[in-house]
Amino acid sequence: MNKSTKLWIVIFILLTGTGKAIAQIPSTRIYDGEKLAKVKARMESKEYAAAITKLMNDADKTLKSKPVSVMDKTMVAGSGDKHDYVSMGPYWWPDPTKPDGLPYIRKDGVRNPNATSDCTNIGKTINDVSTLGIAYYFSGNEKYAAKAAELIRVWFLNSETRMNPNMNYAQMIPGHNENKGRGFGMIDVYPFINLLDAVELMNTSTAFTAADRNGLKGWFTEYLEWIRTSPVADEARTSENNHGVSFDVQQTVYALFTGDSVLARKTISEFAKLRLFPQIEPDGRQPRELERTNGLSYTNYNLALIMDMCAIGHTLGMDIYNSTSKDGRCITKALEYVASFIGKPQSEFPYQQNRDWEKELQTTCWILHRASFYDQKSGWEEICKKHLKPSVTDRRRLLYSLEM
Repeated sequence: MNKSTKLWIVIFILLTGTGKAIAQIPSTRIYDGEKLAKVKARMESKEYAAAITKLMNDADKTLKSKPVSVMDKTMVAGSGDKHDYVSMGPYWWPDPTKPDGLPYIRKDGVRNPNATSDCTNIGKTINDVSTLGIAYYFSGNEKYAAKAAELIRVWFLNSETRMNPNMNYAQMIPGHNENKGRGFGMIDVYPFINLLDAVELMNTSTAFTAADRNGLKGWFTEYLEWIRTSPVADEARTSENNHGVSFDVQQTVYALFTGDSVLARKTISEFAKLRLFPQIEPDGRQPRELERTNGLSYTNYNLALIMDMCAIGHTLGMDIYNSTSKDGRCITKALEYVASFIGKPQSEFPYQQNRDWEKELQTTCWILHRASFYDQKSGWEEICKKHLKPSVTDRRRLLYSLEM
C-alpha cells in the first residue's frame, strides 16, 4: 500500500468517524450546508426520521401536481403583457362609499382574500420546487429533481409560459398610481432565495440539467439588472423597514447565484450601517415594525430576514451577527427584546398584536434557535429547549439543525 492510499484512508476515517461516507456538503446560502450534510448522515435516527418521512410524503404529493405559470390568471398587468407578474396589495380593499370601489382603501393587517392573482401561483411554484429540491438532497431520487426541473422550466424558461424578469406590477393598488406596481411588491418573491437553495441541493442531479441551471441563471441575471435599475425596485431599496432588509437579502442571493460576488460582498459589508443600526434601537426595539397592527409578527419577520443575511454572510466568512453601533444597536439587543416576552401573556406586550400570540412566540423561539448558531454562549438554545415545541415532522428540524 503506497503512502497516497494510506493518506486517503486516514482522511476518510477522520471525516466519517464511523466509516460511513459523509453526505455531500451543498453550497447553500440560507441553510447551513455542513449541518445539512450531517443531518443527512443521521436522517434515519429518531431525531429526524419523522421529519424525513413527512418531507418525502410532501414531495410525492407534489409529483402529481400540475405546473402553473404566470399565464394562469385573469387579471393582466397594465402593460397588457400576460407574462408580466401582477399582484394586489394585500391590505387594500374596495372603498364601500364608492360605486366602483375605487380608489381602494387600506386596512392594515386585514388581508383581502381577493388580493391574489399571480401571488398564489408563484408561491405554489416556489414551495413545490423547494420541497422537491430538499427531498432530492436527502433521498438522491431523480424523480424529485425531474419534477422540480419541470416546474422551473414552466415558470422561468419556456417562452410560452415564462414570467418576465421584473416586478413592475407587483402589489399594485386598484385606483392608485395608474395601477402600476410598488417596491413593496418585491417581497412577494422573497422566497426565491429558498428556491435557489433548492437548486443548489440538486447540484448532483442528472435530471436537473446544466441547461436548466444556466437558463435559470440567465433569468436571474436579467432580474438582478431590473433590481439595480428600476424605479420600482428603488422604492424597496430605500425603504426603512423590513422591505429594505428584504431587498438587501434578495439582491445578495441573486448576485451570488449569477456570479456577481462584488455586489454581494458590498451589500453585506454595508448591511449593518444601512439596515441594522437605523432599524434597531439601543434597547432592541424595532419601532417601524412595532407600529404595525401585529407588532410582534413584523418584528419576528424582520429578524428572520436578518438571520437570513447572517447565514449568507457566514458562507462568505463575513460576520454580520456581531455588528454593533457606537450606541449599542445590534442584533443581540433585538433578540433580547423579543425573547423577554417568551412565556408571558400577551397583556405584557406593550404594542398591538391582533393574532396568534402563542404561534408568534414559537416563531421567536425558532429565530433564537438560528441565532444560537452564531453565539453558542448566548443562552438562546436554553430558552428554546424550554419553550420551543416543534412537531416531530417539522421540516425546520432538518433545515435548521444544531448538528455540530
